[in-house]
Amino acid sequence: MRKLALYVLLVALAVFTTFPFLWTLLISLRTRGPIFSFPPDLRLTGVSAANYIGVWETLPLPRYVLNSLYITVVGVGLTLIICSLAAYPLARMQFRGKNVVFYAILATLMLPEHIGLIVNFVTMTRLRLVDTYASVYLPSIASIFGIFLLRQAYLSIPQELEDAARMDGAGDLLIWWRVMLPLIAPALATLAIFQFVAFWNSFLWPIIILKTPDKYPLAAGLLYLRGLFAHNTRFIAAGTIIATLPIVVVFLFTQRYFMRGITAGAIR
Repeated sequence: MRKLALYVLLVALAVFTTFPFLWTLLISLRTRGPIFSFPPDLRLTGVSAANYIGVWETLPLPRYVLNSLYITVVGVGLTLIICSLAAYPLARMQFRGKNVVFYAILATLMLPEHIGLIVNFVTMTRLRLVDTYASVYLPSIASIFGIFLLRQAYLSIPQELEDAARMDGAGDLLIWWRVMLPLIAPALATLAIFQFVAFWNSFLWPIIILKTPDKYPLAAGLLYLRGLFAHNTRFIAAGTIIATLPIVVVFLFTQRYFMRGITAGAIR
């Protein structure tokens, strides 16, 4: 009986969390019927791809998708490199003030993300990178969460493996590349998932730093649906689904790495 109640609770929680997405998907597929009725009208009436065709004809979606892909791929790749390099000495090397440096880095997690907008904008202006793709992903490649996650993963690796590599004549960079990185692959995959979602959904910062609309990523480009079709909720829902589906697909194919990576370093 207790197990049955637990399953009922989990099913109810799953329905509660997925309902907004399912409702948006249904609205994007329907061409008629109420939208904001209560209780929601979930009948499959008037289902067609007309809203998606309308969004495709209204916005330069291929351009926005390519922009998002470029920003996301480059941003995730640089994040994995920077965070894995930064976390390695904090976990495996001994130097004076190591813990102070780590806790100082970790303390910045308490600061609201929007505090850095002005500093980042001034920095990009001084570097003459405003209105470039690099200005979108560069401020986010040194992820504090990523450094913390990979540091914990490094700490879970037995010291004997590192000692054996040093006895074979390997240096720090070779140990990092040939020994450490393969062993923390689940944590790297987890960080890649988080960063993929962050870069793909980037909205506020691209609007601030990019002056050319043709360079907008998909999430920022969909803003034009609100301006052009202020009362066409179905178009907005279709655009939202288009932007959300890649995240769902990526997570479905990488979910097996997610739990392994998120618990890396939990047991040492």
